[in-house]
Amino acid sequence: MRTLMYDTYSVMWRELKHWMDQKVRILVSIFQPLIWLALMGNVMAKLTDNPFGRQAFGGASYLSFMTPGIIVMTSLFGGIFGGISVVWDRRWGYLNKMLAAPISRTAIPLGKMLATAIQGAFQSLIVVIIASLFGVEFATGIPGIIAIILLAACFNFTMAGLSIAIASRIKTMEVLTAVINFLTMPLMFTSSAMFPINVMPDWLATIARWNPITYVVNPLRTLVISGWETGDLIKGFLYVLFLAILMLFIARHEFKRSIA
Repeated sequence: MRTLMYDTYSVMWRELKHWMDQKVRILVSIFQPLIWLALMGNVMAKLTDNPFGRQAFGGASYLSFMTPGIIVMTSLFGGIFGGISVVWDRRWGYLNKMLAAPISRTAIPLGKMLATAIQGAFQSLIVVIIASLFGVEFATGIPGIIAIILLAACFNFTMAGLSIAIASRIKTMEVLTAVINFLTMPLMFTSSAMFPINVMPDWLATIARWNPITYVVNPLRTLVISGWETGDLIKGFLYVLFLAILMLFIARHEFKRSIA
């Protein structure tokens, strides 16, 4: 166990150092949610100006409603870098060096997933700060913000696992990017991240109710708008934790299978 922890830390720290060296990528992680909140949040702001629209969005402004969706979106898209790093390491021969070293094979996907989760926590904090500057009030205060960041990081960990599992079977960057985009875009826009289910067409509402993204957005939205609704929050956290553990095992299995 000590060896696994040390190896995982080494892989994670290497990924974080590589991330911190990519200044442009960090700037993009800051400006991307800024653009979404500034543009879409203001374009759609009038949806909640009338009482009927505000009721459809849970009594909150559209900006408050969409903030959890933006947090989930950054976690969703940020998680793909976990898999991309596997492809790059394989292409440049670094993966072969790690496999030649006496390192736990589980530590490689786990370390990458943890590094991606830490990056996701940073991105979520940026979204929270930007949203606060735009006037979004978080009903649960500082403790709720901490819970939001932890939940988003856990979901980022999950998406990194999915990406690594796919990258373990796909050997080229171009194909991996195409597959990830094919999966993530429909997941995002068929969920309740941007619009409430009760204003969707029946067919889309049915998809949204089964979409796993909806079950991640809901507890975040509760923390932002409603407050400490314990039952909904426990269900949301347990669901995300289950997904994270499941994707860890899948990523571990697919990675080990790819190097066997």
